[in-house]
Amino acid sequence: MSHDSPPAPGPSGLRLRRMMKSKIHRICVPDAELHYPGSLTLGAELIEAADLVAYEEVDVVNVNNGARFSTYVIVGALGVCCLNGAAARLGAVGDLLIVMAFDLVSEDLVGGWRPRIVHVDERNHLVATPESR
Repeated sequence: MSHDSPPAPGPSGLRLRRMMKSKIHRICVPDAELHYPGSLTLGAELIEAADLVAYEEVDVVNVNNGARFSTYVIVGALGVCCLNGAAARLGAVGDLLIVMAFDLVSEDLVGGWRPRIVHVDERNHLVATPESR
């Protein structure tokens, strides 16, 4: 098999790739709550702008310390970004995070695929309209 060959399609003949669906870029952590069952609380307007839903899995990268982890989002008030439970050990108040969600995309849509990129200000309020797919 050549390294130039595309991956074989799955059993149904459909080939899917895991693509970034959306990203909230450099959101600041103003709060962390260690004694909480877990998750990442984000403001409702950012969840909507990033095409997320409550309890959807996200990958999080901490820009300050390099930590990477997976968790799920829950809905909070405007400007909220709170690391909850064990995730609170992976960041500190004032850290910047990148929050990413992924989707399985059929091969025929990959060429034109564009994720939504959400930018926030220093208070974690939406400052740029996300690009749509």
